[in-house]
Amino acid sequence: MKEWWKKKKGKTRKRKKDNDHYTFWDFVLDVLFWIPELLFFPLRLIYWLIKGIGRLIGNIVDLI
Repeated sequence: MKEWWKKKKGKTRKRKKDNDHYTFWDFVLDVLFWIPELLFFPLRLIYWLIKGIGRLIGNIVDLI
């Protein structure tokens, strides 16, 4: 019985270790990581554009 149990336990561990399926919880974690990125990226993009335009105007004023 003990040998049978060890063999069964080894197969179960191997199956869990080699399992590369995308589960529901993997999806939930991906969504939780992407939500902040999707919310903040447009704001960051607007900030970069305003900052770049401000520097461009500042450089043009310095040349005059």
